[in-house]
This record gives sequence, C-alpha cells and structure tokens, in this order.
Amino acid sequence: MVSPMTSRRVLAIVLAGGEGRRLLPLTGARAKPAVPFGGMFRLIDFVLSNLTNAGFFKIAVLTQYKSHSLDRYITEGWRLSPLMGHYIAPVPAQTQLGPEWFSGSADALFQNLHLIREDLPDHVLVFGADHVYRMDPEQMVAQHVESGADVTVAATRQPLTLASQFGVIETDDEGRRITRFAEKPENATGLRDSPDEIYASMGNYIFRTQALIDAVSADALDVASRHDVGGNIIPMIVNAGRADVYDFARNTVPGARERERGYWRDVGTLDAYYAAHMDLVAPEPTFDLHNERWPIRTCHDQLSPVKFLRGKEERAGRVVDAIVSPGVVVTGDAVIQRSVLSPRVTVQARALVEDTVLMENVRVGSDAVVRRAIVDRNAVIPDGARIGLDPERDRERFMVTDGGVVVVGADVDWEHAEHRRCTGDLASLAP
Repeated sequence: MVSPMTSRRVLAIVLAGGEGRRLLPLTGARAKPAVPFGGMFRLIDFVLSNLTNAGFFKIAVLTQYKSHSLDRYITEGWRLSPLMGHYIAPVPAQTQLGPEWFSGSADALFQNLHLIREDLPDHVLVFGADHVYRMDPEQMVAQHVESGADVTVAATRQPLTLASQFGVIETDDEGRRITRFAEKPENATGLRDSPDEIYASMGNYIFRTQALIDAVSADALDVASRHDVGGNIIPMIVNAGRADVYDFARNTVPGARERERGYWRDVGTLDAYYAAHMDLVAPEPTFDLHNERWPIRTCHDQLSPVKFLRGKEERAGRVVDAIVSPGVVVTGDAVIQRSVLSPRVTVQARALVEDTVLMENVRVGSDAVVRRAIVDRNAVIPDGARIGLDPERDRERFMVTDGGVVVVGADVDWEHAEHRRCTGDLASLAP
C-alpha cells in the first residue's frame, strides 16, 4: 500500500471520454467506460479499483460522450471520504476555453489544467478507463520517481501482428529509456529478445507535473496536432530523451495467481470484449474476478439470491462453467454453459445458452437457443428463437462480428426485425 505522504503528492486522472464506436451497439446509449463487464461490473471499475486498492484517493474522471449514466454511477457508487481529502470526481467536458469540446485526450488534459494547479501534485497519473486488468500502480510510481523521467509509460507484450492496434514502444539497450514511440504503426519492429512481439502501450502514464503542463500547453498551440496523448504528447517527450517504459510483467498484485501476471485486455472491439468474457468462464481462468486481497469493486442494486426452479418435468436447470449474478432465475431443464449471466436475467424452461454474454434484465424464452452471442440489456429472446445457429439469418437480423459473434442490441423489436427480414427491407435494420 502507498504511504499517506505519497498519496498526497499524486493526482490520478482517468480518461473516460472516448466514443467507443467499435463497441456499437453496446455504446449506443452509454459511455464506453460504463459498458457492463463480467456480470456485475463496469469497465471503469477496473481502473478505479486498481487506483484505490493502491491507496490513491484523489481521482478526477474526465468524461464526455453520453456521460450521464457514467457520471451518475461514479457519483453514487464511488464515494470517498471528503473529511480525509479523498475524492473520485466525474468532470464532464465544460468547454472552459471556448465553444469546443475535447478534441483529443491531450486537449482534455489541457482544458483541465486547473484541476492539477489546484491540487499541486508532484506527479500525475493519467490512466485509461476501459481495460480489463489488475495492477498495483504504486510499483510503477516508485520506478518513475526513482528514474527522474518526465513520463513513464506502462507497456505489455503483444503479438507483432497486432502492432497497428497499439502505441508501439522501442527502447535502448537497457530496456528502460524509450527511444521511439509510434502510434498504431503499419510496420513495427519486434523486440530484440522476441522478434514476434512488441511493447504495446497500455494507455497508462505517469508524468512529472510540470512536464505534463509544459507538454499539453505546447501541444495546444500546434494547429497540426491531433491533440492525443499517445500520438502527440508521448512522442514529444520521447524526442527530448525524457521518457521511460514500465514493464507490466514485473507488476505483482497481492492475492493474484501467477498465471494472471501480465494479464491485460483492451476490450475496444466486440470480438475482444467477447474473448475477455470467455477468459472468465474457463475452468482455470487466466483472469479471476475473485481476489479478496485486491478486489474489483462495483456498485449495484441489492438483489435477491440466484434462484434455480424445477420445471414441469421436476428437473432443475443445469449451469456449467458460468458466472451467475444476483437476481438471476433459471427455470427447469434450461442449460447454461460457458456463459456470463448478469443481474436480473431470466432463462425459461428448456432453453440452451452457450458461450454467451447476457446483460442485465435479459429474458430468454422457453425452448430458445442462444450460442456465441452478446445480448444487451432488456432484450427479450422469444420462445423457440434460434441465435448463433444460422450465420446468414443472424446477419439479416443482427450485427455479427468478424469473429462470428452475434450481437443482439438492447430493446430489440423482434416482430419488426422478422418483418423486415421477410420483406427484404434491411437498410434500417438496427441491431
């Protein structure tokens, strides 16, 4: 745990303003960091849990797109004691410097420099809000302070073939000082000790305060800049020879099993989001939500325990390799396998749910089959429906990802969807 002295000199800023277009339709009515994950949680819970578990209790969360539910969730669910000078404060885009909203993550920091100047920290943590992982950020802070760098960038090893999805880091011979930082390059060079891998930025940074103020202020004057932390600020500091890398594989989290070391998932696409859920329901999950020494905290309604009811044939439902949240009701002969059931889900008799993520308040009707799918909140799967069995029919009614995952949007109008499928009117068919 971090010392009280350290917690007073460090301010954490969580960047939670992205649109999350690649997660549509899940982000159709909610901010990306507010997207549910793992049944009971939201994506932002992971970064907030990591920061507070490490003893960092001054946190500003910068929000922008569709932020109402996220702002409310943080305000009501993540309360800290103001008597101790602790806070987690949502900070919506306020157009403080004119009529424009945030034009990038660096601009978001620039428009909120008053938060930094008011708190007077020595160092500023700037973390992303939509990744799934456990991390003790105090260990990264310790390296950053010891090194004297202007910025330290957390990095994880990823396949070279995925380089175009990340900020890619190259280092000196000692492996600490960053010599090049390229945002989503088409051609990247593999690591010296592993040519098929790269160092990928995790979107977590620690800045010396004055270095951050100077960098975002200079960037604000550059009309050619995209005003992005990874695309502009980090390369600026790298070119000055003042940037270090933090190897996430070195991070040790209390209570975590060795197989979880280095686990980090960017769930910015539907296929990545789905795959991260399947990580949870494996017999020996790589990432385990259960860790009392480093819990992932969340806020949720008080709900009744899970209920398994016998059907008319006097046989109860069967659940195997699944996460089942409070308020769930499974009725006789239903089968749940390798799936995540969020709060208030109802699965009726003889239904089959396999390799699927069911979000809050979803109802699966009797004799329905749902396979390899993500079903958003409040959706009602009719009795006898078939999802995930016929790819062509699924594409006519719903979104289907490149990886073959069917995505059923919230409040889907099944009757209307069936009508448009039969008449061939697909132009306005929204998942």
